[in-house]
Amino acid sequence: QVQLVESGGGSVQAGGSLTLSCAASERPSRPYCMGWFRQSPGKEREGVAAIDNRGMEIYADSVKGRFLISHDYAKNTLSLQMNSLNPEESAMYYCAADRGEWYGGGWCGGYYHGMPYWGKGTLVTISS
Repeated sequence: QVQLVESGGGSVQAGGSLTLSCAASERPSRPYCMGWFRQSPGKEREGVAAIDNRGMEIYADSVKGRFLISHDYAKNTLSLQMNSLNPEESAMYYCAADRGEWYGGGWCGGYYHGMPYWGKGTLVTISS
């Protein structure tokens, strides 16, 4: 079973940037999807971004144009570059992975329907 470990969380001021990373214990077999989710206290977990083995990217409307997801297959690392952060985006950020479910023209059906593999999260705090 693949294990995922997030890093890169921390504290930043509003308008600042952070880059999160997720190291996987093994390279995924194609097709696959990997994504980022976040959860704030008292709120439901929400999808932030995802990418499949073909490089198709998905973003939540709230982060489009500010966040960039990427996957380095050789290094087996998923990244999330976050810019122009605002305090409402303070949350625990989780990395997740799926074997690939065809949906909406790509392999990231799991981003919408559920992903089986999860990391323990990295905390992002944005101060005003």
